[in-house]
Amino acid sequence: MRKKVTLALQGGGAHGAFTWGVLDAFLADGRLDVTGISGTSAGAMNAAVYADGLREGGPDRARKQLAEFWRAVSLDGGMSDQQRQLFDAFLGVWDPLRLRNAVTQNAGAYLSPYDFNPLDINPLRDVICRLIDFEALRATDDLKLFIAATNVRTGKARIFRRPELTIDMLMASACLPTIFKAVEVGGEAYWDGGYMGNPALYPLYTETECCDVILVQINPIRRDDVPRTSSAIMARLNEITFNAPLLQEFRAIDFVARLVDSGRLRGTHYKKVLLHLVEGGPALDRYGPDTKMEADFDFFLELFDIGYKVGRKFLEENFESIGVRGTLELKEQLV
Repeated sequence: MRKKVTLALQGGGAHGAFTWGVLDAFLADGRLDVTGISGTSAGAMNAAVYADGLREGGPDRARKQLAEFWRAVSLDGGMSDQQRQLFDAFLGVWDPLRLRNAVTQNAGAYLSPYDFNPLDINPLRDVICRLIDFEALRATDDLKLFIAATNVRTGKARIFRRPELTIDMLMASACLPTIFKAVEVGGEAYWDGGYMGNPALYPLYTETECCDVILVQINPIRRDDVPRTSSAIMARLNEITFNAPLLQEFRAIDFVARLVDSGRLRGTHYKKVLLHLVEGGPALDRYGPDTKMEADFDFFLELFDIGYKVGRKFLEENFESIGVRGTLELKEQLV
């Protein structure tokens, strides 16, 4: 028996290889009918590669295409030194302290991407262009895609959908403002979607018929240790920033669920969202902030293995609950 679900994929640099493992486990199992995916930054890359693979050749092709993507962005992928430096910075998840030192060798200087990357070189674009046929991807909407970016001028989230999706829109979702120039789409400038939705949940329950949302979380909401080094402080600031919109959506979902349970929304278009969480736990948390800059394929495979095992465990423990009740306790996330 297959069950309909939607997926919400967080961004998180190299740790997105964990999500690759989760997706591979879901595809190998075959019991989930994914009707929609929301993704941001690295999560958007996983989502688009997944969707195009399904379009081209079903689950087996999707698994193969995800593996090809992560191989292509690894050290084995054949990037030039300049491309590698920029992509390492992307994997670093907005670590301007480390990027500044790498580019200027001067701890007191800071250059914007308009200074040190005037040609706006983006190796990720080259990889995606080789893997995804955007014209074919737009031609069908069997699996709905929601790719989040942040409008630079308004500070609001913009959700790009599959029927309109272009390479520029996907790059906008992963446009780290300390590394790349803002991406222009339709005369508007966009930065990484993580500022306003990492990932955005609301399109999944407002634009699909499915009530079950499986969140694949890379950035932990809570950490017990207080960071002390510059890189650890920056990493924790990024986690807090990236998770803030997610927590706001949790509060909204919890509020509506309580109204639905009390019968106060009977006869309206509101529905109760059944949330589920897939996270790496201690196995993923043991990798420090600096590992988000790792680009060795063996490291990607380590994260893949963690994600694959966690994905299989999630299905073993929670498959029967899908369509019946949410398995993520929101109150624990919000206190």
